Amino acid sequence: MNRYRPSARISGAAALIGAAALLTGVLPASASAAPPRQPPVDVVPGEGTATPALVSGITEPAAATGSPADAARGHLAAKKSRYAIADPARDLTPKDTVRDGDAETVRFQQKHRGVEVFGGQYLVRMTGQGADRVVTGTAGKYFTGLQVSTEAEVPAATAVQRAVASVRGSLGGPGAPRLVPQHPKGGPKAGSTDLKGTARGPVVLPRGRGVLAHHVTVTGFDPLAQRPVKQEVYVDARAGHPVLSYSGIRTMNGESQAPYGPKGPQPLRQAPAPGPQDPAQQARGKKPPKPRFPGTTGKGVRLDGKKVGLEITEEDGAYLLRDYSRAWKTTRNALTTWDATGVDVGDAAEKWPAGIREVASKSKKFGKAATDSGAVDAHWAAGEVHDYFKKKHGRDSLDGRGMAINSLVGVTEYGFPYVNAFWDGEKMVYGGGNEEFKTLSADLDVVGHEMTHGVVQHTANLVYTGQSGALNEAVADYFGNAIDVDHSRTPARDAGLIGENLCRTLKPRECAMRDLNDGRTTSKDFLGVTHGNDNGGVHLNSTIVGGAFWDIREELGGKLADRIVYKALSEYLTPLDGFTAARHATVAAAKDLGVKGRQLRSVERAFTAHGIVPGWEQAIGVDSDPLATDLNTRGVEAGAGGGWWAASRSNDDGSEAYSVYAGRTDGKGPGTRISPNDGRYHVSPDTDGTTVVWVAVGPQGSEVLSRPVRGGPVRSLRTTASQAGAVHVSGTTVTWQEADADRKPRVAYLRGNERVPRFADNGDADITTALPTLHGDKLAYAKLFRNAEGYQDISTEILDLSTGKQTLLPAKGGMLGISSPVITGKHLYWLVDDIMDDNRQTLRRANLDGTGMTDVVPEDSDHSYIWTLDATDQALSYAYWKPRAGGGWANDNLPKLVQSDVDGKNPQRVSCNRGEQYGGAADTGTRVVWIDGTTGHTDLVTRERPAGRC
Repeated sequence: MNRYRPSARISGAAALIGAAALLTGVLPASASAAPPRQPPVDVVPGEGTATPALVSGITEPAAATGSPADAARGHLAAKKSRYAIADPARDLTPKDTVRDGDAETVRFQQKHRGVEVFGGQYLVRMTGQGADRVVTGTAGKYFTGLQVSTEAEVPAATAVQRAVASVRGSLGGPGAPRLVPQHPKGGPKAGSTDLKGTARGPVVLPRGRGVLAHHVTVTGFDPLAQRPVKQEVYVDARAGHPVLSYSGIRTMNGESQAPYGPKGPQPLRQAPAPGPQDPAQQARGKKPPKPRFPGTTGKGVRLDGKKVGLEITEEDGAYLLRDYSRAWKTTRNALTTWDATGVDVGDAAEKWPAGIREVASKSKKFGKAATDSGAVDAHWAAGEVHDYFKKKHGRDSLDGRGMAINSLVGVTEYGFPYVNAFWDGEKMVYGGGNEEFKTLSADLDVVGHEMTHGVVQHTANLVYTGQSGALNEAVADYFGNAIDVDHSRTPARDAGLIGENLCRTLKPRECAMRDLNDGRTTSKDFLGVTHGNDNGGVHLNSTIVGGAFWDIREELGGKLADRIVYKALSEYLTPLDGFTAARHATVAAAKDLGVKGRQLRSVERAFTAHGIVPGWEQAIGVDSDPLATDLNTRGVEAGAGGGWWAASRSNDDGSEAYSVYAGRTDGKGPGTRISPNDGRYHVSPDTDGTTVVWVAVGPQGSEVLSRPVRGGPVRSLRTTASQAGAVHVSGTTVTWQEADADRKPRVAYLRGNERVPRFADNGDADITTALPTLHGDKLAYAKLFRNAEGYQDISTEILDLSTGKQTLLPAKGGMLGISSPVITGKHLYWLVDDIMDDNRQTLRRANLDGTGMTDVVPEDSDHSYIWTLDATDQALSYAYWKPRAGGGWANDNLPKLVQSDVDGKNPQRVSCNRGEQYGGAADTGTRVVWIDGTTGHTDLVTRERPAGRC
């Protein structure tokens, strides 16, 4: 997670002379001459860059004529002392120009040595034309400290392989990696788990001096979580390690998820202008006959029983839900609704399902089938949303250039009801609903929400993770709800509800997915979570900033508030902006529109009321003891044992490859670097209190390394071209997991001074071993094998390294996989998943001789929602979460670290920190170490004993 620091604000007229000269580029007048009165200039400094994040209150002639981009770049070049942009013509590529009357805003994409900078966008606002252009302000993120080479050391093909491997290891959700049978009983068809990686090209991540990365999009299907996969993965182009990964899935409620893509891989139906096209006439220079407008007006009934008019098209004796009326005079693209009844969500996401047709009727009156499928609602609502953005903001369709709008209705999931909706970059997809929920197109605010994601994509393009992702969701909620409330004239009491009309029996307040009037603030409600869970909290935290937007609307009215928020989105915000940047952008947009006095104070007060003030992240309290702050790592857990911890960390700005550090778990003494700082990523650390082991990932593969905790030489244990991980140490034995040439996982181990590793599968191609755990001379792991009848089975096995005896525990379930085996001096524990799409797992235990196997927490119990597990001889520590009635996420059902006795009795919360607690490493006794994101950045923390009730 990123750490945000407070940004100072400097007003030009009142600032110190030195600061004014630096930030505004205006030299101070002599003391003897009274300078002419100038309007106040507001400058918000950038974070980690010399370029301001926002400049407003200026009226400066543009330094160049020509195109808007030329004029804007000329201004930036002329004011180099203010903006610190050395060569705007070289490093800024025009991306878009927004025009509003005589005002125009140019959005630039930053490039570093010809390579795009992730999230690096800068905007220049101007009024007037030609020589009369005047610059009124700038905003965005331009990163001045980038120095990284743009020559990749890792080929794109290698980056694709590693991106796919990293996503494959995360299948099943944000819980621990698991060993999965190839063909789970009752699961999806064979081959449906295959993942495909597509290289999108190089990009520079703006961390310190910069990190050159390959952008890879990984798509496929996750049979365990039962959802499509679309993961945006950024692989360090020097070392080949994934350094950033987030889901491209943008759904309405964040529970069941379906993919989102920036520009679908194939062209959707872009309707040509109907009518004859005579090539001979064109060759003679004659214009072809003007196409006849094919549209007409039909009727339909929405699911709430209201009759509505529908813009439709007659073709081949049938009437289609195809609307040309809204773009006939411009692009002639259509607004179309398609019948996708029974189409699986995995076949509708980011691709065009084969065989679907436009919703059709024999007459202009669309009947019950079109109503029940949600087609009438989807078609009517899409037109309403299109008209809102056109009439209120002058926006021509979602991309501002008249793109086609397509809606698919009736989508299912494995043949079962799909209760969600999503925007996939070019079309809306709506689930068919179930016994309680109507199809999700049945509420105008849901349709408005999904279509606004399209508007966001083509304006600020807010990155869908963490704070920027929550801001993306907040903007979609705001406009979707604004359109709905204005149309339905919803009573004030329920005006903030999202999706409140989707239920068949529940009342609106019980049915709603979110409430923009829920009063959530950063100080008491912001939830720090990993990027594997709700994309870093995009739905969990959205109503904090969304509530501020909605407060502005309730205070200033829809007409003015909508203009302010839209202007902030289209002319101020950039991809990596978070909550504080949203405040600055919204206040500046309001000033641009002439808002001042009491109304301007209302805008500022709305953000303050929700806790969105500079530096708010630093005020979040925690119930744990810090061991190391600001690790600046992603996807890497810590290890602990023998009173010591081991963890990976980067430098303060996150630009360095990770190094492994170790220290005492009681916090005495600082942590010290154990691994070399050699440009490779040193990850997967573990320690037994005497030795630290880890894996170094570089361009050629992985190397397993070890070093004493108190210093000494680094020992190389194994070099492999595959991705190694899950490394553990106990005494003189080290174990890890690697893959063979066919990507099959294998458990390897070394003892003492051995140089050649041995493998738990003994070279048997029919056996798969994974997820090793080690204690003394006992090595245990998950095992996939052929049983006596020749069928594939899965269980755990204990290997006594002193005798070579292998004890296979009876295969009792594991149909969907096994995860988190952990061995202590007395027992082996592991998690077993047998119930499809249930999210629960059995916590199973056995004695080290294979006897006494018992289910400590049965899978069918209410307490079996367990994701990760670790243990000592005195206690079990695991991440537990509790499902929420009605679905969705909140603080009370995020994974929390829980500790119980070895029999699973007397479970207590390890810490009362809010947000997600996941991946705890048990040290000795009851002490647990984990990486905590409560404060919005990655801290290594510990507790010696459970906090108890929270």
